[in-house]
Amino acid sequence: MDSKKYIGMDVHQATITVAVGDSAGKLVMESILETKASTILEFMRGLEGSLWVTFEEGTSAAWLYDLLKPHVAQVIVCDPRKNALLKAGNKNDRVDPRKLTDLLRAGLLSPVYHGESGVRTLQELSRCYLTITKDLTRVMNRIKAVYRSWAIPCAGQTVYAPRHRSGWLEKLAQAGVRRRAEQLYEQLDKLVQIRREARQELLRESRKHPASKVLSQIPRLGPVRVALLIALLQTPHRFRTKRQLWAYCGLALQTRSSGEYRFAGGQLQRSKKSPAIRGLNVNHNHDLKNLFKSAATQAIVSSDPWGGFYENLLASGMKPAMARLTLARKMAAIVLKIWKKGEHFNPELLKRKSA
Repeated sequence: MDSKKYIGMDVHQATITVAVGDSAGKLVMESILETKASTILEFMRGLEGSLWVTFEEGTSAAWLYDLLKPHVAQVIVCDPRKNALLKAGNKNDRVDPRKLTDLLRAGLLSPVYHGESGVRTLQELSRCYLTITKDLTRVMNRIKAVYRSWAIPCAGQTVYAPRHRSGWLEKLAQAGVRRRAEQLYEQLDKLVQIRREARQELLRESRKHPASKVLSQIPRLGPVRVALLIALLQTPHRFRTKRQLWAYCGLALQTRSSGEYRFAGGQLQRSKKSPAIRGLNVNHNHDLKNLFKSAATQAIVSSDPWGGFYENLLASGMKPAMARLTLARKMAAIVLKIWKKGEHFNPELLKRKSA
């Protein structure tokens, strides 16, 4: 008799609702646990058989994954955007773990990668750096919005420079608006300093990883981009092919087709009609997409091998937008290849046709 137990967990800040099912699909047990490590482990030790656990990706997913991994046979952190069954019918703390248990038993869950604990410190530092960068950009936009709201042209970067600040503030005649701009400048100065410190810590930590030296040899991948790549991808071996990496980075084409086969003369034939392209995939890692897009945007005006690759694409008749996408996809493919094999960057790789 199969001794597997399938455990679905609906995780919240204070409590976790648990449903336990057997291999026949029968509900064996339900319980509500405190979101506390000792309580969760005590519950798992009280269950017999091979334990398979699933819960949705969320705020506590990384902590819970690390906690349960050594104590159960399998832990699957699933993508909540792909659990269509949870959206059907009633939704509450009792129903959701039951549905997760059924999906786990049927093998219908889409797992979210959790695995490389060796880059956890770099991951946290990269999140800190990216968050501060977004905050800094938001404050800079607010400063320009103040001037634009009073019809004061403020193109360029001089509006942020400390040595030009007094001149810009004098253009604001209203005292309240001027004080608001001064407070925004104070935020800007503090965030610039914090971002500088976060960048130094990020680079210091990234140098501890062997992949840093391998990826640094690729043109247009500076030390910050290399550090973010290691933190966001963790390991290249989670992607079997370059197309899987393209999809994760939001660089894969979404296609639609129907009625692909027909009978002609009694023989089954596949239609020669090309599938309809519906743009790039929406479900992706936005930070990785921004990384490769920004690198490709800089490369198209450079004289390095990437710039030559882009010019060759344009010369072949490809539109600029598609050429930039192809360049970003080529960058991602070469990153994956070099990182997996530990090879040196060879400009000859850019002469090969990119599928």
